[in-house]
Amino acid sequence: MALSDFDRALIAATQTGLPLVARPYEAVGAMLGVSGEQVRERLGQMLSDGLIRRIGAVPNHYRLGYVANGMTVWDVDDAQVDALGERVGALPGVSHCYRRPRERPLWPYNLFAMVHGRSREEVERQAEAIRTLLGAACAANDILYSSAILKKAGLRLKEN
Repeated sequence: MALSDFDRALIAATQTGLPLVARPYEAVGAMLGVSGEQVRERLGQMLSDGLIRRIGAVPNHYRLGYVANGMTVWDVDDAQVDALGERVGALPGVSHCYRRPRERPLWPYNLFAMVHGRSREEVERQAEAIRTLLGAACAANDILYSSAILKKAGLRLKEN
């Protein structure tokens, strides 16, 4: 699907984030010479059309004091992984949870859940809550701690 000139301008105006003001859509609209309602409607249509996947907050966990961030990885029974993954994703402290294919024999894990804590002990307590939820459906697990922020950016239009 080709982008209109307005779509490109809208993406360019929002690709580094919405303005941190009380009425961000109105602020973007003012930059583009349209109303905030037109901005909301077009972004909603772009979501419906699949041009953009989501509009959401991207917190910098380190700045919020969450310095022990761990990707917990789980080897979960394939027959139960989708249902259990939904439950894990709903736990407080899990920012995102998803299923990926295993790469045996080196990588037996098929469920990933990112948890954040102010200490490794806090992350390990959250991992224990996940382990308890998964129960006998879980054969193995590990925690991979973040050592750096590699990406905190959304959609970017390629410069022409």
